[in-house]
Amino acid sequence: MQLDDRIAIVTGGANGIGRGIAAVLAQRGAHVVIADIDGQAASEVARSVEKAGRKALVVEADVSRRTSTDAMVAATLAAFGRVDILVNNAGVGGGKEWWSRTTGNSGDWDRTYAVNVMGIVHGIESVQGHMKERRQGKIVNIASTAGRRASAWFAHYSASKASAINVSQAYALRLAPFNINVNCICPGLLWTPLWEKISERRLSTVAAAQRVSPREFFLQQVKANVPLGREQTPEDVGKLTAFLVSDAARNITGQSINLNGGSVKN
Repeated sequence: MQLDDRIAIVTGGANGIGRGIAAVLAQRGAHVVIADIDGQAASEVARSVEKAGRKALVVEADVSRRTSTDAMVAATLAAFGRVDILVNNAGVGGGKEWWSRTTGNSGDWDRTYAVNVMGIVHGIESVQGHMKERRQGKIVNIASTAGRRASAWFAHYSASKASAINVSQAYALRLAPFNINVNCICPGLLWTPLWEKISERRLSTVAAAQRVSPREFFLQQVKANVPLGREQTPEDVGKLTAFLVSDAARNITGQSINLNGGSVKN
């Protein structure tokens, strides 16, 4: 499933899952636009893409603003002349210092909706005109298995990811007549900056004598919840993304695929 010379935009591509997706797409032959609010970290990813022999472009983007995603697409078209693939990966766990609260506040609800939901909408709205004209395109949205199951303390995040799944299905229906595929990936347990914060938050409620490191706590969750017994990785998400944007998946659209090691709790 090679992606030779395809042009891919990855939002939130500077860290975590986005970084893994960018790496795999580059390995498969795609040129990658790393769009992220953190330009410095995005530049590091761009250098790794170039080391893989592919072209890279860094675009500082805040997906919560439509003007920013419009500029992201315009910069891509100016540099490469087309957009073949859009991966809406940018996501947040909440507002400022969300990990310090026992339940989400209004700022957490506002921020997750702005980025995790409207960030997807803005990305698609910005690129769909170009893809419609060409009558082709592949869009992958990154949600979470949290969107399949409610969480008492992380409700704002779970709700935003459930919305991301529904938004993906809606746009798949809307764009299918233009030969544009829209799918969604729901990752499970991955050791990312977000999960590190989750681990720290949960450990803060445990007696000091029973505490372990955040990483060890995460691995305990993997052991308890993942039938395959191993964590998922950003590269795993990248490989599934590469399949969904390849010609091999031309008849797959409107799907939300769990990537969680077989967990039935989500």
